[in-house]
Amino acid sequence: MHLHDFWFLMIAVLWTGYFFLEGFDFGIGVLTRLLARDRTERRVLINTIGPVWDGNEVWLITAAGATFAAFPDWYATLFSGFYLPLLAVLVCLIVRGVAFEYRHKRPGERWQRNWEHAIFWCSLLPAFLWGVAFADIVRGVPIGPDKNFSGDVLDLLGPYALLGGLFTLVLFTFHGAVFAALKTDGDIRHRARAQARWYGLAALALAVAFLAWTQAAYGNGRSLPATVVAVVALLAALALNRAGREGWAFALSGVTVVAVFATVFLALFPDVLPSSTDPAWSLTAAGSASSPYTLKIMTWVAGFATPLIVGYQAWTYWVFRKRISTRHIPAAH
Repeated sequence: MHLHDFWFLMIAVLWTGYFFLEGFDFGIGVLTRLLARDRTERRVLINTIGPVWDGNEVWLITAAGATFAAFPDWYATLFSGFYLPLLAVLVCLIVRGVAFEYRHKRPGERWQRNWEHAIFWCSLLPAFLWGVAFADIVRGVPIGPDKNFSGDVLDLLGPYALLGGLFTLVLFTFHGAVFAALKTDGDIRHRARAQARWYGLAALALAVAFLAWTQAAYGNGRSLPATVVAVVALLAALALNRAGREGWAFALSGVTVVAVFATVFLALFPDVLPSSTDPAWSLTAAGSASSPYTLKIMTWVAGFATPLIVGYQAWTYWVFRKRISTRHIPAAH
């Protein structure tokens, strides 16, 4: 395997890991308005991700940084062409992080309500926009012979991209609902499991539509098994959620997220950003990669740092593994 192929795989793993972890973060944020009935229940949901949400976002920083270092042409074209939606995602992530930290600083009704609205909207919009962005990456965007994006923001909002955004939004909400059922206790746990059923059914319908379109129009023999795994895992997650097996249901909803983005990257390779203007102008993994020396240094650094990061994050989840409920929330909060 060439180093540029290896780093395409590594970047796919980083982005997929980000969506696996941040996916239920986004889902919890959306559920603060759809599942929680009052401020105390919203606090319970926020506390389920309180110790881990910022660690989950490290995967985004690492994925973007690795893309920049390993494939500078891909990074430059992607982040310039998708400037407005990615800026919207960045602003949402900043505001969302501030909302998590500042919501409880004052007891005022208006203060807390405004930050809760920020958490909801700044979880919903990135969950939608990431789906739009990755659907556009698979579909291809207008790229000229100079490797520059030659379209406008409306070129990013086609039917396939909008379907991808709606699918990731619903899928992440389902992922979050299953996580809420796993991490909470009492009435909110049962309602989370009940709502997860409906979000899962909606995600299943959208998965069939989006993945079938992806496979038919852009897929190949490599992406087909991942497509099948995504649908089967989602069906299994629904069945296990209905049976009250929250741990296994969450594991299978995670497998669904992983398989969906595996489908995306397998359908994309060996391109990294197809050109809808002329296939000859598409950016490929081989043509967009950094020098072999750069990739070699990156490989040594990743081999040392990745086990430490994964181990630390796994330990964090283990420490904060217990369920919480409304009885754990002091009345003053």
